[in-house]
Amino acid sequence: MAIEVFNRYENKYLLDSEAYYKFYNQLLEYMELDDFNKQHEFYSITNLYYDTAHNTLIRNSLAKPKYKEKLRLRAYGVPNQDTKVYLEIKKKVFGLVNKRRTSLKLNEAYDFVATGTEPEFKDYMNQQVIEEIKYFLTRYELQPKVYLSYDRKAMFCKKNRDLRITFDTNIRSRRYDLKMEHGTHGEPLLESGQWLMEVKAEKTIPVWLAKMLSEHQMYRTSFSKYGNEYKKMLKNSKTEQESTLYA
Repeated sequence: MAIEVFNRYENKYLLDSEAYYKFYNQLLEYMELDDFNKQHEFYSITNLYYDTAHNTLIRNSLAKPKYKEKLRLRAYGVPNQDTKVYLEIKKKVFGLVNKRRTSLKLNEAYDFVATGTEPEFKDYMNQQVIEEIKYFLTRYELQPKVYLSYDRKAMFCKKNRDLRITFDTNIRSRRYDLKMEHGTHGEPLLESGQWLMEVKAEKTIPVWLAKMLSEHQMYRTSFSKYGNEYKKMLKNSKTEQESTLYA
């Protein structure tokens, strides 16, 4: 059974292709590939983020409060209506990320968020998380706002499965055609050849990893995929308004 509750720290780093390949190959001494990456291939992750009409959740998140939360729907690959996906609440409190999710079929997840009415319970669902999401939906009037997808490689530490490192590239987004089953098309969020690395650990990272990050001169950055998409959207909207004004 997939893990449905996470508590961990997540540190992010932006890399170019040269830095990625050097770091990735060195990591193989200490880490092993995820089951989806056994032949060093990528797997696709697709997400649908929900927010209010006035973007309350992402605007609050970008203000860098001590507590923030979001709701998203996640699938591995392109789902269809009967594919099991994850509906999840992601919270961050003083830097600690808490993620709680439940499996649902795609059509069940769509209906749940749209109506606020919990689906008929099935054995693949997490009832406790469904109740938490149901309460979340009473606090905000949510609608689908942003589709985000990317290609991922993931690794686990050979000696400690609590340490996980992921590499995401080809991050793309769209604010139209907000159906996950319609494919992974969208506008690029990063320049070609850029990678987002995330180091995820329940506690502190091991000494060997800290040394490796230092040797490669890698420094933590603040990078939210949804947050950066929102800022890009605002910038593009401002540019369009200025172009119209001076046309």
